[in-house]
Amino acid sequence: MCVTSITRNPQHRPQLKAPYQNLIFARIILSRILIDCLCSVEMANAASGMAVHDDCKLKFLELKAKRTHRFIIYKIEEKLKQVMVEKLGEPTLTYEDFIGNLPTNECRYAIYDFDFVTEDNCQKSKIFFIAWSPDTSTVRSKMIYASSKDRFKRELDGIQVELQATDPTEMGIDVIKGHIY
Repeated sequence: MCVTSITRNPQHRPQLKAPYQNLIFARIILSRILIDCLCSVEMANAASGMAVHDDCKLKFLELKAKRTHRFIIYKIEEKLKQVMVEKLGEPTLTYEDFIGNLPTNECRYAIYDFDFVTEDNCQKSKIFFIAWSPDTSTVRSKMIYASSKDRFKRELDGIQVELQATDPTEMGIDVIKGHIY
């Protein structure tokens, strides 16, 4: 049955309404899918294009080999599309000082060099990588940090333990001590 015969015959007009509604509904669905795809592609391009500043690797090597820092906090500069060193902790600072230097509502990457004594009375240390992603940070920030994490970690050779934390209790001193043995 062609469209012109449907429109000329009054008996067929109610049947004509349903296919057009389906067509309109399909267009709405397709346009929403297209918008979602464009947004996710834009987000993926923004996140995957994050470079790692040379200073990030250099400061990590100083922490690992020379032990000149207790911790390093890294920040993604979205405008520069680059991971950069935000803060360095002196070797005398404590774990509580480190926690106090993390922002309460923004994502960060962090490295912490944790010193401990084994049961055999040997002085040791472990290098922790912490992906700090608090619940109060923006969804965009969480997505960018999550999608850039693996690439960034590959640049830092020598990480022994990885933690993902959304609140301070998930990276408390008890959690750290639980990963050292």
